[in-house]
Amino acid sequence: MVQVLATEAVERKRATALDVLIAKWLDRGIFFGLLLLILITAVPYGTVEPWWKAIFVCLTYVLAIAWVIEGRLTGTWRTGGGTILLPLILLVGFALVQTIWPRDKSPTGISSSAWTAISADPYQTRFFALQLSALIVAGALFYRYALSRTRVVSLINVIICVAVASAVFGIIRQAIQSDLGFGLPLLKPAQGYGQFVNKNHFAFLMEMAFGLALGMLVAGRITREWVLFYAASLVPIWTALVLSNSRGGILAMLAQLAIATLLLGMASSRSRRARSRLIKVTSSWPARTALLIVLLSGVSIGTVWVGGDRLASQIEAVSNEFDPAAATRYGSSRTEIWKATWRLFLEHPMAGVGLGGYWVAISAYHDSAGRQIPQEAHSDYLELLVSGGLIGFALGVWASIAVLFRASKNLNSPDQFRRTITYAAILGITGVAIHSLVDFGLHMIVNALIFTALISMATAESDLADNKQTESL
Repeated sequence: MVQVLATEAVERKRATALDVLIAKWLDRGIFFGLLLLILITAVPYGTVEPWWKAIFVCLTYVLAIAWVIEGRLTGTWRTGGGTILLPLILLVGFALVQTIWPRDKSPTGISSSAWTAISADPYQTRFFALQLSALIVAGALFYRYALSRTRVVSLINVIICVAVASAVFGIIRQAIQSDLGFGLPLLKPAQGYGQFVNKNHFAFLMEMAFGLALGMLVAGRITREWVLFYAASLVPIWTALVLSNSRGGILAMLAQLAIATLLLGMASSRSRRARSRLIKVTSSWPARTALLIVLLSGVSIGTVWVGGDRLASQIEAVSNEFDPAAATRYGSSRTEIWKATWRLFLEHPMAGVGLGGYWVAISAYHDSAGRQIPQEAHSDYLELLVSGGLIGFALGVWASIAVLFRASKNLNSPDQFRRTITYAAILGITGVAIHSLVDFGLHMIVNALIFTALISMATAESDLADNKQTESL
């Protein structure tokens, strides 16, 4: 009997050891799966085609299944970011309600429930809910598995490397492409930039990587090798951003420089011995203002010089973009699109026209005589307002306030590394927040996924003190 009990104890010990080993490998595999997911979504035009979006959703839920198994083995399911993910989860639920809740007025002669729902396109609204749920799962995975300093640095470096590869590809493509197709079959000469078919979507990726590299370079206590890495990565990223001639991207970059200067004192080291002369000089507001003016002037001059005549013509076209008298009436004027979108919102103020259903609903309100009906509102904020109504917009504001509150708390953390990571992530988020006023780059999965990673870095609750191998960072 004693021998039997001893044998059972040994077997239980072996089973426990095996569970720990499997959980350890799952932990590593899920994190590297997240890094691989960023690489995969970046390649096919930033993941814009429906089938690539479906692949992204499937791969994300495969990682989620691995998370369930790992959690079962370890007995813990804890993940951070609950206050930020909760309003997004509610937004997914609200989107599903939009596909089944009937409108106050049904279209004449149409009895199908699909056309009497709140959403103008219930199928796209469900697809939106599926994509957003996958991004929420990815965010939860970032919170759980990107905790150590080594992993956070690896995540940052992968994002920067993806941006550098896209930038170099874009510069080469601009220089030598003459026919349809350049590695990817839908790439047309003089249209889009990098692997993106829209230059503004490319600019979103550059802005996020620019903010990360700039933040790590100026606020982190990093070794000379890493200084060279981040400084060298800024060159192709900035060059490609300027050459893409994205006006919103350039405006976002200038805003990032302004925020970087204003928040530099908060992100710098609290130790007197570690504080550099530059940090000491920029501690006063007059010095920061002078530094900001010098930076913006220098970058603006360099931007105009590198961008050349093409950029100058794009900047000159801004006045026409917002001048109703100069509109072409072909649906390309942002003024026309925004006016039509506002009329659409006034007709459906509370519940909107369905998240993902904008492109159908706007056709009845866009009164230009042209051949193009806008597919997007050319402003993520305005599109959220009209698609989700005041309810959806309130959920978006809730999530934004939660991000700001947690990021500001991390920016005042006693941990220098946490402040540096938060500072760098805030710069990337700032670029997206500014550019989203006039564009819709977050519709691209790769941009949305990296933006999710930035939010997790800026708002994570861990102090990242569990790994001493990268203490110098």
